[in-house]
Amino acid sequence: MSSVFRCQPAYLESDYDFVIIGGGTAGLVVATRLSENPDHRVLVLEAGSDLAEDPRVKIPAFFEALKNTDADWGFVSQAQPQLNGRSIGMNQGKALGGSSALNAHVFVPPTKGLIDAWETLGNEGWNWNILQKYFTKAYTSPPVDESSRTQLGIDMWTATNDAAKGPLQTSFSGDHAHPIRQAWAETFASQSCCMTNDPFIDPSVGSFSCLASIHPTTKERSYSASAYYSPIKNRNNLDVLTNAEVVKILFDSTDDHITATGVQYKYNGEARSVKPGKEVILAAGALQSPKILELSGVGNPILLADNNIDVVVNLPSVGENLHDHAVCSIGFSAVNHLDTLDALIRQEPEALARAMGEYQTKKSGPLSYVGVTTYAYMSVLQFLDPEGQEGLKKLLENERNRPSLAEGIENARDRAYYEVAKKALLGNEPTGAYLSVATQNVLPVDQTTDSPPGPVPGKFITLGVMLSQPLSRGTVHIRSRDPSEAPEIDPKYLSNPIDMEVLANHMLHIEDLARSFPLTNLLKQPLERRDPASNLTDLDAAKRYLKASMISMWHMAGTCSMLPKETGGVVDKDLKVYGVQNLRVVDSSAIPLISTANLQATVYAFAERAADLVKEAWDMK
Repeated sequence: MSSVFRCQPAYLESDYDFVIIGGGTAGLVVATRLSENPDHRVLVLEAGSDLAEDPRVKIPAFFEALKNTDADWGFVSQAQPQLNGRSIGMNQGKALGGSSALNAHVFVPPTKGLIDAWETLGNEGWNWNILQKYFTKAYTSPPVDESSRTQLGIDMWTATNDAAKGPLQTSFSGDHAHPIRQAWAETFASQSCCMTNDPFIDPSVGSFSCLASIHPTTKERSYSASAYYSPIKNRNNLDVLTNAEVVKILFDSTDDHITATGVQYKYNGEARSVKPGKEVILAAGALQSPKILELSGVGNPILLADNNIDVVVNLPSVGENLHDHAVCSIGFSAVNHLDTLDALIRQEPEALARAMGEYQTKKSGPLSYVGVTTYAYMSVLQFLDPEGQEGLKKLLENERNRPSLAEGIENARDRAYYEVAKKALLGNEPTGAYLSVATQNVLPVDQTTDSPPGPVPGKFITLGVMLSQPLSRGTVHIRSRDPSEAPEIDPKYLSNPIDMEVLANHMLHIEDLARSFPLTNLLKQPLERRDPASNLTDLDAAKRYLKASMISMWHMAGTCSMLPKETGGVVDKDLKVYGVQNLRVVDSSAIPLISTANLQATVYAFAERAADLVKEAWDMK
């Protein structure tokens, strides 16, 4: 049902100061912060519905049930040549709260070096020392009993981020006594690869127990709609309009200046428009924000002409620089006494009923989390010894792996990112993020093998790794001038040979982890794999497995990048769109380099800083 939150809007549509396109993770953060000043009026236009009372949103383990429903845009990529021609599902939230209503709750920070690289790429003032306080502003760090620290694997932390008292509520989800956390911490500690501080204070190489955006008391999803918007939804100067599909941004051109003056949208089948007094703020996400810019005439003139759209601003980097975290995993048979979520994955009726009863009466049990409790940020260990360093240097210097030296914005952008990735690879910075899941993951399989395509009997621990700093860059562009048509998405996964080599080496390290004490205590010996094809005996086997089974982590970013214009930027360091006045982009599309692991926490911090930039520009106290 379409609705305006607050029954009687206090202002006509032409009386808003700010119009925010997208009521997702970033959009609701910015709306909440801008409406703190009662003298400024804010309207949010959200294409999805309010699902705040939907149990699929509220109950942590039910997030999978939202995929490919009305709560999901249901995007699918173009066929990917490096993945055996497979198209990849790219789920994105279509609801109030956006993808924060749909994601798997993992709340982890990027590393310091990665955020500092944003500044290295040409964004003055965007570094860890500045952005860390915005992470702290966004979430509340959960209290932990001293007796639980060893069980959680955080007893070696010398400092925790106790200053974090923000809207988003987080927890160490699941049963604190589950042995995976302690075994994970001790396994990495034995290899001198364990973080010694809360990663939100000092993120570096090593393992840690991860937070989840699950309320520590109610055990329900905490997301931008419930944490930021719900407590302040009755503000007289804030309206949120759901089921409002934005058609395009409106512009005026006078005195050689192009100014964003309004937004055209569809609501209840009618065409409407709204003209803010100050700014249009775009927060539709990495796949939708470039689409809206292109529909509005901001983008590559050739593409716009092909779709019969008049050019307002010649900005060819719109929709370019798409990158995402590729992820793959191996499921290992767990010892019989270990608690896992496999019965839920198989949708066994008795297990589901028992889990629902425990959740309803005690707010605990398998429905209170999704099985992801541990992480580790790691470099490729095979590259650290002298022989590995030489091999790595040859890989980096191979002519087919290096970006072109020719002129052009795309080549300049690729060279800038190549230098960042090269520094990370040669400098022992994390290039992979490892995680454990207390259940089996059902991945795509090679149809020509005997790999099981669905859930199988038994208990499993899944060890996975995502590629933290991909060099492969893709695109997202409109297919037509029809705003209801999905964009064409081509991530070009693993198209840069360095990405395939790095991720394949990380996959081989999963084999080493599974044989490392005390993690071995949780896995049947000798090792048994859920999928026979995941027995990775060498690098070629790892590459074959990636081509058949790699998927997306849904961490798309970069399509309206904050970069210098000459290296592929769409917005400047203040998030203003080049060539346009009064138009900013504040979501993951503007993030120039994706996080080390899951993107959720970084988007919250990014949006918090974006709100401050807007406030500073308009002298808002």
